[in-house]
Amino acid sequence: MMETLLLKANEQEDVQRAGEILRRGGIVAIPTETVYGLAADATSGQAVSKIFEAKGRPQDNPLIVHIASLEDLPPLVEQVPPMAEKLAQAFWPGPLTMVFRKSPRVPQEITAGLETVAIRMPQHPAARDVIRAAGVPLAAPSANRSGKPSPTTAAHVMEDMKGRIEAVLDGGECSVGVESTVVDMTGDVPRILRPGAITQKQLKRVLGKNVEIDEAVFHEVAPGQPVRSPGMKYRHYAPKAPVLLFVGAPDVTARAIEQEMQPHDAVLCFDEYHDFYDDEKGPVRTYGPSCDKQAQGQQLFAALRDLDATSCQRILAQAPRPFGEGLAVSNRIHKAAGFQVVRPAKAQVVGITGTSGSGKSSVGACLQQMGWQIIDADQVYHQLLKLDRNLTRTVLNQFPAVAGPDGTVDRKALSRIVFEDRMELRRLNAITHPAVKREIRRRIRVLTSQGCRRIGLDVPLLYESGLDHVCDFVIGVVAPEPALTERIVRRDGISPEQARIRLASQPDRQFYEALCDILIENDGDEEALCRNLKESLPQMEEAEKK
Repeated sequence: MMETLLLKANEQEDVQRAGEILRRGGIVAIPTETVYGLAADATSGQAVSKIFEAKGRPQDNPLIVHIASLEDLPPLVEQVPPMAEKLAQAFWPGPLTMVFRKSPRVPQEITAGLETVAIRMPQHPAARDVIRAAGVPLAAPSANRSGKPSPTTAAHVMEDMKGRIEAVLDGGECSVGVESTVVDMTGDVPRILRPGAITQKQLKRVLGKNVEIDEAVFHEVAPGQPVRSPGMKYRHYAPKAPVLLFVGAPDVTARAIEQEMQPHDAVLCFDEYHDFYDDEKGPVRTYGPSCDKQAQGQQLFAALRDLDATSCQRILAQAPRPFGEGLAVSNRIHKAAGFQVVRPAKAQVVGITGTSGSGKSSVGACLQQMGWQIIDADQVYHQLLKLDRNLTRTVLNQFPAVAGPDGTVDRKALSRIVFEDRMELRRLNAITHPAVKREIRRRIRVLTSQGCRRIGLDVPLLYESGLDHVCDFVIGVVAPEPALTERIVRRDGISPEQARIRLASQPDRQFYEALCDILIENDGDEEALCRNLKESLPQMEEAEKK
């Protein structure tokens, strides 16, 4: 067994030493922003063969070539299409890999016999420093034993590769945590072969044209079928114990896992559900909040490796929402589970949220035309204030100035108070949210029992109330600030200044961009709004299949 050196990425001497090992045909694990890579000279078939040997990786699985600058690209490919130039300018260095037609300089060991080669320029400065120190492009698949969860720390690499490779260069924890997005640039339409931190929406925005997603992202590849990218074939990213994946709204999957859990099972769940389970029954690990796709990507592989260190015989896992960056995490955990999934809910529930005046009700109306049943949280709230005497009494006790002459709540007076004072708004929400949530959950149960299979929730404070946890996914509706103000003035008969005060008490656009799964821009054209929504429906329908 060879000695594996542990080198430091912040020590220039260690970086140069890593380069020397690579120049003489050795193997070094290097840090990147995605995961640690097992690097070898990409121009040497003999050196590349050592990667397959160290990983135990099938040789029909192509590798990605890593470069340090754009000048390194042309010698490796037949040509660089204009679309690829645009993407390189936008996303390199970064977590984007592009597939090109290869030049004769690229050995067959890299490409698994294909006439194409996958290339990227990593963002991590230590990775580019090592490439420059080696003086050659580097092939660098994830630095784990084949099929296991990818390593996001040097310690993970040492667990798998100590005694199998010459050195590990420690550059700290990986900032992204899942492998790069892989896009095939050899056809007329770019095609995502493996999702990553660079999303389909980002690619479309740069190219100004459609970008397709390969079916292999969502389904298991048939035996013997050739693949054009790493991560498309075999059972990948998997711990030792089999994974059973629960797909759907977080509250629904959390309850289903609790009912399914047997002795010697482990749970992989979102942060907010950790205390939902009795860890005396089995280990419980988390991988970020249910609405934080970036945290999920950073923590998934470490959580799976942590469960590998336990004696669990099965892992019951909550699935993330497969939108934006979440598609990459969803893809990895589906592959870890071998696409073995449970869908416990009978109905699909979509949340609709946004600020006042954004057009949530218009989106709800569009969905209603498509056969969805809509539950409007504002209507529920207003009905409860009329019919729920306990709720009305509590509101009037806390806000006596809003009592109407007949003992009801003057909603306009209440709105003026709470939208001008955030503390008062929080106080009101603490009173009303529990009652509204209970009633909405009850209505979901009733609609489901009646055979309804598609339910929309129009909820202004969806995330603040926690109702995002009953949703399979969430649509955020946004609009320019002047349009929001004008709509509120027209709808509610208040002044522009009052409308702006109301908007100032609500989350901004960035809030919805960060949290929502699908973002719909509403510029006031209802036909365009419904058209945009219909264009998003394929994403929604694909999510339902997963």
